[in-house]
Amino acid sequence: MLKTILIILEVIVSLGLISTIILQSGRSAGLSGSIAGGSQAIFGGKKKGLDELLSRITTWLAIVFMIVTLVLAIIMS
Repeated sequence: MLKTILIILEVIVSLGLISTIILQSGRSAGLSGSIAGGSQAIFGGKKKGLDELLSRITTWLAIVFMIVTLVLAIIMS
């Protein structure tokens, strides 16, 4: 029973982790990234607050995922 609940929780957390990572804006690099970054700053690009929120959510979901995975590994053995 506990194993089933933990597996369901792990699937939900992993889907949340995947979706928050996909929603984050990519870190542009190189010359094209500097040009695009400058235009976003001038024309009001993506808000920084949303990126910070998604980063915090990603961190917490990763911590929960690791804990649930460790507990499952201990229960399974």
